[in-house]
Amino acid sequence: MKLNHTTTGPESGVPIVLVHGLFGQGRNLGVIARRLGRTRRVVTVDLRNHGDSPHDPDHSYAAMAGDLAQLIADLGGPVDLAGHSMGGKAAMVLALTQPGLLRKLAVMDIAPVAYDHDQTHLIDAMQAVELDGLDRRSEADRRLAQNLNAPALRAFLLQQLDLKSDPAHWRLNLPVLRDWMDRTTGWPDDLPKATLKGPALFMAGAESDYVDSAGEDAIRDYFPQAKLVRVKNAGHWMHADAPEAVADTLAVFLGDG
Repeated sequence: MKLNHTTTGPESGVPIVLVHGLFGQGRNLGVIARRLGRTRRVVTVDLRNHGDSPHDPDHSYAAMAGDLAQLIADLGGPVDLAGHSMGGKAAMVLALTQPGLLRKLAVMDIAPVAYDHDQTHLIDAMQAVELDGLDRRSEADRRLAQNLNAPALRAFLLQQLDLKSDPAHWRLNLPVLRDWMDRTTGWPDDLPKATLKGPALFMAGAESDYVDSAGEDAIRDYFPQAKLVRVKNAGHWMHADAPEAVADTLAVFLGDG
């Protein structure tokens, strides 16, 4: 699948590919892209069933990794690959199955393990919004608030609502994301280990519980060379909580390409 993507920064050198998490899109990582784009070519992507990329009934990590592999081939590969949450898992799957496509791997606040949380309540809230006649974000927020009492989370989700179309529509493929939720929060059990030989950085939010001791063990199991850094004053949405710290840490790790 050809993914929608945006490229910034100078054209020379190894590109950095940034991959967002569940319910996100490439522009969510804009602060990081702008920081890294001062010296590096940066490509931000919309994963399948998100943003302006195509929709497809297959939302497996193998499919997402395949999409990234196609993008990297189009870029002339290899690349430095950095992913957050679901995007971090897709990046890890690609690193383990096609390690030759990566020079360096960076993963933000996720481990190669299955999680027991479920995000279908957010899909319920989005699908409950009446879209007919909706053309103002303030009204969209009011309608979404009927089922979701979390202003910051509503603002994040509403970035995926296209109010310019008639009627308005979600850019997210909500039915497919619902069907794949347990496998999205899960982790494939048939992946090889220790196949990536290049550097790997795992960044965890100091105020997040996504990378616990079991997660650290799994990281070492799949990526023995990994370096783990905990970012102060950051939760799971570390690129929003501490954007400068995250961007600076990535810049140091990824180097000048």
